Amino acid sequence: MPWLREVPGAVLLEILVQPRASRTRVVGVHDGRLKVQLAAPPVDGEANQALVDFLAGALGARRSDVSIERGDSGRRKTVRVTGAGGAAVRAALLPG
Repeated sequence: MPWLREVPGAVLLEILVQPRASRTRVVGVHDGRLKVQLAAPPVDGEANQALVDFLAGALGARRSDVSIERGDSGRRKTVRVTGAGGAAVRAALLPG
């Protein structure tokens, strides 16, 4: 999957975010990235925090294990999830 890359001790997720959606959820893959709709607005880091909180909850990880590596101010982001395996992440974010 082009949106998920395993690195030593972590996985990197290529994500496309859509802020100000009706609710926070994964809606599939778009342009090689996992598309995540966020209810939070892109103001004062609220959308980034909402993304970290959502991913940590969905993956059963601590918030401190989820960090935005690139794309802090854009819609295209690279997120690192420390201590996670690729198969578990894939199953949690895109079930079925």
